[in-house]
Formats: sequence, structure tokens, C-alpha cells
Amino acid sequence: MNKITTLKKNSDFRRLYSKGKSYANPYLVLYCRRSPSPVGRVGYTVSVKLGHAVVRNRVRRRLREIYRLNRPALKNGWDIIVVARSRCVKARYEKLNSAFLDACGQLNLLRGEES
Repeated sequence: MNKITTLKKNSDFRRLYSKGKSYANPYLVLYCRRSPSPVGRVGYTVSVKLGHAVVRNRVRRRLREIYRLNRPALKNGWDIIVVARSRCVKARYEKLNSAFLDACGQLNLLRGEES
């Protein structure tokens, strides 16, 4: 099983927020930028404003699973940050999945799309 490389450093998050491309929809905001390494990394941001720890962890688990299942369809070598919005808490899994794929499509992160 391939291990997913995650963004952990605050400087990496700040670099993507300031210099990366972004796309927002009612459920999430996606930031992306070319990775310095050939392996892409992913980071998740779930604000305290969304709820207590149980709620935030549930949202984070769902977003991680959506990324894990859709990773083969994504291009390699991109750093991605997924920021959860308030509608993400009560959204159905299918809505979150389609919102993630829509954001990836808008940012040309899906394989088979022309840049």
C-alpha cells in the first residue's frame, strides 16, 4: 500500500496559501501548487469554528478518504491543501466527493486534462 505524503510544516501551508492557485465551492476550498518533489503532498485544514473535536475529526477523516480514493485520478507532483467549510459538516459523502472532483477539475489536477 502506498503511503500518502502529507504537508506538516507551517511554512509549506503559508507558501501554498500565498502563491498557489485556489478554487472554492460551498463545501471546501482547494489550494494547489507544483511540488518541489515528484511526489505530491496533501494537507487538511478544519477550523475550530466547524465544531468540537469529534465533528472536526469526522470531517477530516471523510476528506482524507475522498483524497485516498481519488488519488489515482490526480496528477503527480502537486501539493494540495483542502480547507473544509461550514457546509462540509452536514454534507453527504457523495456531495463532498463531487465537490472535491469539481475543484480538482477546475484547477486542472485530474489526469487526462490539458493544462
